[in-house]
Amino acid sequence: MKEREVVVRLSHDEALVLFEWLSRTDERTSDFADVIEDQAEQRALWNLTALLERELFDPVQAEYRTLVDEARNRLRDEQ
Repeated sequence: MKEREVVVRLSHDEALVLFEWLSRTDERTSDFADVIEDQAEQRALWNLTALLERELFDPVQAEYRTLVDEARNRLRDEQ
């Protein structure tokens, strides 16, 4: 049986903030051991990070930190 694909649409801001979080979390834990129950979850997170990395140009920009901060500001709920 062929595996079905799921398409998820994200705004650029959502993709950038999610990529930053996934990358930072992976760097800090290296294996997500404190947040996963099964190695398949780790693989899915790594795959998602790789997909986002292929779509985003921001991580290679000199002003990456500023771009992430601006995206976070736009995504936050107004307080």
